[in-house]
Amino acid sequence: MLAKPHRITRGADYRATVRRGARFTGANTVAYVRLNRDSDVVRFGFIVSKSVGNAVVRNRVRRRLKAAAYEVLPRLQSSAAAGPGIDIVIRALPASAQVRWATLHEEVSGAADRFLRRHTTSSRETRRSVTTEGNVRP
Repeated sequence: MLAKPHRITRGADYRATVRRGARFTGANTVAYVRLNRDSDVVRFGFIVSKSVGNAVVRNRVRRRLKAAAYEVLPRLQSSAAAGPGIDIVIRALPASAQVRWATLHEEVSGAADRFLRRHTTSSRETRRSVTTEGNVRP
């Protein structure tokens, strides 16, 4: 179970993450990830619409996604320890109702890994392109 500090609870935070976050699409989920400069923790949010199934199916999918997020959380926390927080919203697609937990875990973990690679690569390139005088290299 994700502790309260690791959950996105406000609608405005969901909207900001979905609208401005990087999108990582899988066969069963779509993950939106963004840096949150107002926070220093990793937070997760889940969107499971009625197209996934009835209430029982939706809750099962949401619980599986939460369990996958709980396992990915320590890796994300260690990468965000010195910087801004990370907000992740995971949208379950209708196909997610029929897949196993391991498949959902792979998609959540894969989205986190791709974001971390993109984030660390882009920050490294930015550091390389700026000289000590503040001029940009050609």
